[in-house]
Amino acid sequence: RRRQQRGGPAETAAADSEPDTDPEEERIEASAAVLAGVGGGLCAGPSPPPPRCSLLELPPELLVEIFASLPGTDLPSLAQVCTKFRRILHTDTIWRRRCREEYGVCENLRKLEITGVSCRDVYAKLLHRYRHILGLWQPDIGPYGGLLNVVVDGLFIIGWMYLPPHDPHVDDPMRFKPLFRIHLMERKAATVECMYGHKGPHHGHIQIVKKDEFSTKCNQTDHHRMSGGRQEEFRTWLREEWGRTLEDIFHEHMQELILMKFIYTSQYDNCLTYRRIYLPPSRPDDLIKPGLFKGTYGSHGLEIVMLSFHGRRARGTKITGDPNIPAGQQTVEIDLRHRIQLPDLENQRNFNELSRLVLEVRERVRQEQQEGGHEAGEGRSRQGPRESQPSPAQPRAEAPSRGPDGTPGEDSGEPGDASAAAEQPAQCGQGQPFVLPVGVSSRNEDYPRTCRMCFYGTGLIAGHGFTSPERTPGVFILFDEDRFGFVWLELKSFSLYSRVQATFRNADAPSPQAFDEMLKNIQSLTS
Repeated sequence: RRRQQRGGPAETAAADSEPDTDPEEERIEASAAVLAGVGGGLCAGPSPPPPRCSLLELPPELLVEIFASLPGTDLPSLAQVCTKFRRILHTDTIWRRRCREEYGVCENLRKLEITGVSCRDVYAKLLHRYRHILGLWQPDIGPYGGLLNVVVDGLFIIGWMYLPPHDPHVDDPMRFKPLFRIHLMERKAATVECMYGHKGPHHGHIQIVKKDEFSTKCNQTDHHRMSGGRQEEFRTWLREEWGRTLEDIFHEHMQELILMKFIYTSQYDNCLTYRRIYLPPSRPDDLIKPGLFKGTYGSHGLEIVMLSFHGRRARGTKITGDPNIPAGQQTVEIDLRHRIQLPDLENQRNFNELSRLVLEVRERVRQEQQEGGHEAGEGRSRQGPRESQPSPAQPRAEAPSRGPDGTPGEDSGEPGDASAAAEQPAQCGQGQPFVLPVGVSSRNEDYPRTCRMCFYGTGLIAGHGFTSPERTPGVFILFDEDRFGFVWLELKSFSLYSRVQATFRNADAPSPQAFDEMLKNIQSLTS
């Protein structure tokens, strides 16, 4: 091609008659001959083998690009191949890219050159070393639990404790404060600092106990103390935890609960153990997207609950708890096979009417359990896809009404098939007006006045210290994609739940089985 481009046919013929002294063209022609012989069998006689090209012959800038595309965990093995590879792997461009792609470090890592710390040091001594503690964790603080999110934040690894908003503002965003941080200030090793207290960062320690468990320890607990003593510490904690002073809380029982929580949790300011938790897996046929929600729990304030779906049932598991129902316990369970059709607004205000509807459904559930259908249905829901048929004992529900403005709401499914309605996306149907019955207490009167659908459920109640726990009937009310409620019949109380609007990295369960095992583990710790 080159000869043809340089001259006409005469020059090409003359050039073809002369010996070719260009080694590059000889290699190209030899390769073409081999390909032609393989494809058409036209070459008579053996062809010279194509020349071999080694990675060592590639230019360094190309090797840098190749190595930067590999996972960081493979690069140490690559460095053992030869001296050239080891020298190239000291290029900061490679490790800068691995920090950005694997851990989301968006900071300008070139600034590290001032401190003498390389991107390779950041990856090896900070990010890779502490990679096992990234994600969501539940601290072991007795019945109170908690939610810790460990993230890479710039050139730090920070453990943020997530706190619900102040009671009863369930729709407000979550609050968070740092508990510890890890950073690399010199080339020797990463530094762990405790962030508890009001005197700034101080020396701490982290120990990874096992794969899904680690502990933190503060080596300078004097930084946690305040000059005004325990009274000043309590008042400061009360403003941060509840957003008010003790004089603003007139309910004597609530004062006792608050004081009890302060005394109990302050014992864990020097050493804490954390256990990994996962976000629930999501499926297209879930009623709504599962995840974390903030809920109202009377005098206990707002608590964090994880909503997950298990076949034809939904469960709310406490991530934070209280002395009655501790963290890790299943606070509510919703039976998606038994839908409840609410009456008109006038009858909704009658508590006895709502109680009658719920108790009728509870009686049907008991009959199904006695007949063995409940256990068989649970087994099928764990083994196969979520396909269910309406119970023979379940009456047909009337078609739901429209919203107060006359527009379609969010209900779905055939009128008489509660299971079908539960298995279809809730945003595809109609809703109806909703009001709480007279006599049912609510911490937040600003609840939605239109609901999509309601289901029979049970709520867990117990005495102080989780004594005499029992499941009592109630009503699960789905308002929209981000809010639901639960009416506790025996307590005549209403809890409103609002979705936690936050994005969590490294929090997805590796499998549905791993998520179920996690739920069992955190529940067994407080049973």
